[in-house]
Amino acid sequence: MNWLKSTLASVAGTQEPIYGPEAIRSVGQQAQESPYTELAKYDLRWRAHQYTNVETKTFYVMADNGTLVMVQIIYSNIVGIHTTAQVTSKIFNVNGDGAHKWNSDPLSNFMFDESMLSFGADNLSVTLNEDGDTYSFKSAVNEDNLINLTFKRSAPGFVIGKDGTTYFGTDAENPWGSMSHAFWPRCSVEGTITTKEKTFDLNGRGMFIHAVQGMKPHHAAARWNFVNFQTPTYTAVMMEYTTPPSYGSTVVNVGGIVKDGEIVYAGATNSATHLESAQDPGSDWPEPKSVKFVWEGKSKDDKDVQAELQGSLGNRLDRIDVMAEVPGFIKSIAGSIAGARPYIFQFSPQDKLALKVKIGDEEITEEGFMFSEATFIS
Repeated sequence: MNWLKSTLASVAGTQEPIYGPEAIRSVGQQAQESPYTELAKYDLRWRAHQYTNVETKTFYVMADNGTLVMVQIIYSNIVGIHTTAQVTSKIFNVNGDGAHKWNSDPLSNFMFDESMLSFGADNLSVTLNEDGDTYSFKSAVNEDNLINLTFKRSAPGFVIGKDGTTYFGTDAENPWGSMSHAFWPRCSVEGTITTKEKTFDLNGRGMFIHAVQGMKPHHAAARWNFVNFQTPTYTAVMMEYTTPPSYGSTVVNVGGIVKDGEIVYAGATNSATHLESAQDPGSDWPEPKSVKFVWEGKSKDDKDVQAELQGSLGNRLDRIDVMAEVPGFIKSIAGSIAGARPYIFQFSPQDKLALKVKIGDEEITEEGFMFSEATFIS
């Protein structure tokens, strides 16, 4: 939310011409030759590009006690002249009987280690261990939000294709923008977040995503869908975005199905569908009410894999007006000229949903918990 806000504010009023679908090289094209690549330790290095981009490392927690949490480091560079870093966290009130616990704090004296694998700032460290399979996230930046978490990868990480990146631009050799995602879909989590009111026990299961958006957010995507689904045996993840008409309203979808120690399937031949929607009067966007996610491809041993997750989203957890804190005149310019009106809808149904997985002739159905987002930008 913060990087959308900052980059939109800095470039309000910009709108791209229609380049057409030939100006985007989707990661799906790479996936036709190499559906996915397992992550090695040094694939997790911070990029810290010197041009306009936003880089995030996001950690999602589904604790055994039902607590749902997101913590994140945001490193952003605006036009190559202004670099900022923030730590954000959100402890969701999944019962709907109170406010979410949201914090976003700027970081001071931030820096990377020599290997670019770990990140530090005053009263904060996010470190990757020597084996490259465990992140430690510690923050005392905000005394009302003391974070102490350990994420240990329990299934292989991956990127789709060779490098997980979609490239934008009319010159294939010199792209002017990019979008990439790297996943640790299934992790074991230990630790706590301590606020002034209580200490939240966050032992359970988690997901880690490293994302780099190397262009302005409203130029890269008009809409997003994201799902993180965890069952006792399986994890399903999908990240889908649709470009603005300037890039042919191209749909880019990356995702996979994993279980402990194994990637069952990963690739770009997936789909996210809003089966039912209702116009939300607060945002004037079609808020999804029920969804269907489908993963389809081949396993490593060339078996057909199909997985499906379908059901009602129930009451939304939150609706975020990304531009709410941007000055009114910038908001009006961004909306009227750049066409940007970003809202994020977040969901975690109270009722368990069922993931149906078919691997060759074997069929498995398992219930689990879901966190999903539907984002509308322009």
